[in-house]
Amino acid sequence: MRSFATIFLLLSACLSASAQTGPPPLSPQCEAPGVDISTVAPLPHLAERLEKGGKLRILAIGSSSTYGIGASARHKTYPAQLRGILESSMKGTEAVITNRGVSGEVAQTTADRLRTEVALEKPDVVLWQLGTNDALARVSSQDFEKTVTSTVEWLKANNIDVVLVGLQYTPQFARDDNYFAIREALLRAAAAKNVLYVRRYDAMQFIARNHPGGGDMMTNDGLHLNDIGYQCMAEHIAHAVIANLFVRKKDLPKGEAPKGETPGK
Repeated sequence: MRSFATIFLLLSACLSASAQTGPPPLSPQCEAPGVDISTVAPLPHLAERLEKGGKLRILAIGSSSTYGIGASARHKTYPAQLRGILESSMKGTEAVITNRGVSGEVAQTTADRLRTEVALEKPDVVLWQLGTNDALARVSSQDFEKTVTSTVEWLKANNIDVVLVGLQYTPQFARDDNYFAIREALLRAAAAKNVLYVRRYDAMQFIARNHPGGGDMMTNDGLHLNDIGYQCMAEHIAHAVIANLFVRKKDLPKGEAPKGETPGK
């Protein structure tokens, strides 16, 4: 197997040839600081897949934000939009994204079916959107963290990159203690296992506070995303993935957050 440094150079050349020198630009309605979009973590298996060529297989799994409740059409869901962004940003790469979202599902239920989905789809990367339903269902943050940690360990042991896509921001739960506790547990799990964490809450909160009209990313129920919300979700995940293709870092000691990361952000 080639070194990550070699893969990094080849991938850089590939992206440079396609005039892609960094993450794709964000739409005006989706603009947020990079620190509010994701943490920093390597994606070695994705980088290797791009270097070797062939189809990039991505499994998108989670609950209603993955399935696409609130989207006006199936091509407006975040996985469908993400495919177009990735293929546009990485010329010559065919991305196959399988949507396995189930509305209302908590992390443990997703974890229970994830192994079957992985066996069927054989993904290079798993995008796991989670946390909101656990917070609303009052799942213990300790149990939630154990579920996430053990599942991430299994995926990494099977040479699959993991991207954890966090809880969404909604004003009605901004002061909910369990919502905060689940967010903290997810950040700890991502840091301990050195996997990419998409800060959906932080990015959505920034947009709500700084964009005209508060971003208008939610449906009338105040809980599910609309088409703009899914567009921003896809753009933020694409931004996080492409930016972190260039990260080279060793696994952190258990429980240590990436440099510049602190719980609660």
